[in-house]
Amino acid sequence: MNTFGNIYRLTSFGESHGTAIGGVIDGFPAGIPVDAGFVQACLDRRRPGQSDIVTARREADSVELLSGIFDGVSTGTPIGFLVRNSGHHSNDYSEIEHTFRPSHADF
Repeated sequence: MNTFGNIYRLTSFGESHGTAIGGVIDGFPAGIPVDAGFVQACLDRRRPGQSDIVTARREADSVELLSGIFDGVSTGTPIGFLVRNSGHHSNDYSEIEHTFRPSHADF
C-alpha cells in the first residue's frame, strides 16, 4: 500500500520514471498557514542533478498544490499535490529494471 498514517494520512502515487509523482494528505486541519515557498525550498534541497551522488537528471521538482490550500491557508479538505517529471525516460531504467533497490517499493 502507498497510504501511511491513521489520523494524519498520506497517500502517494507515481514513480521516478513516470510522468509525475504526487500525493494526497488527509487529516490536515483547517486554518493552518501553509507556506508554498517553504515547501518548494525543501524540495530544492533534494533536487536531482546537484551532486555526483544523485541522479544526473535535471528536474525542476516544482510542486503544484492542487487542493486543500486557499490563499496560503489549509481548508480542511484533502491536500493534493503533484510534482511533474519533465525528464522522465523509462528506457533509462532498463539496466536496473529487475534489480531490487533500497528505499523503493520493489525492495
